[in-house]
Amino acid sequence: MKTLQARLPFVLFVLAAFAPANPKCSAQNPPEWKPVESALGRTGKLQPDGTLKFGMPRQDLKVTVAGTPIKPGLALGSWCAFSSSGDNSMVMGDLVLIEDEVAPVMAKLQAGDIEITALHNHVLHESPRVMYMHIAAHGNAAKLAQAIHEALAETGTPTETPAAANPTKINLDTDKIDQALGRKGKDNGGIYQFAVARAETIRDHGMEIPASMGVATALNFEPNGNGKAAITGDFVLIGSEVNPVISALRENGIQVTALHSHMLSEDPRLFFMHFWANDDAVKLAQGLKAALDRTNSKK
Repeated sequence: MKTLQARLPFVLFVLAAFAPANPKCSAQNPPEWKPVESALGRTGKLQPDGTLKFGMPRQDLKVTVAGTPIKPGLALGSWCAFSSSGDNSMVMGDLVLIEDEVAPVMAKLQAGDIEITALHNHVLHESPRVMYMHIAAHGNAAKLAQAIHEALAETGTPTETPAAANPTKINLDTDKIDQALGRKGKDNGGIYQFAVARAETIRDHGMEIPASMGVATALNFEPNGNGKAAITGDFVLIGSEVNPVISALRENGIQVTALHSHMLSEDPRLFFMHFWANDDAVKLAQGLKAALDRTNSKK
């Protein structure tokens, strides 16, 4: 008995060393973010630039664009991102809404001191019609999260759902797409995505806006079979880049679907150009690269 007791610490050490890690625990964010996650009722994802970002895909909506069914990750992804967890936090985001949700959501946001910075379309010929409401605020992160939570309650946005255990492999030649764009994309729920930051610093009310808070060009590919993809997203541009990028996109068979602001007091002033095409994915990637080359984007 004494021998067993003497060996017990060693046995426990060995078992602990080889025990599988608890994935739930390892995936947790730092504890300072807990009030924000609790207020929003969702789990955020810590970004490399330090923000906590929440993805809220409209999985409840069945939307087609020009007859093509689109996944939530292509153009139906509500989101918000917080710059810090304290009293001087900045939040920015984009809420995907059907028309009847616009007024009640706007009322809840304003009651919670969240600014509406833009309301507009991103695509054309979609059914049902979808509107995009861009938001921003400064203040206590948990209070801002609670206000956004109350606004989302006015919509059909689903509560948080776990990721699929066996995600579908993207049916695209992603290596050739990466080569065409000169960058590495990532799989987000079956959508192949790129985020391209601008080279200069963007500020709002004197605070630097991290790229993950909506100031990076977004390029999304949804596979449609036979090497084809539907693409959409938005270019983040300064004024002098707008028409050169329009020309580059149109020359490559990519339709410009919207041009507008997303913020109110950013410096430098930015314009957001949304696009759409459905064609050979590598060919479209080459067209997007031609447009990127006319911007001041990070290499």
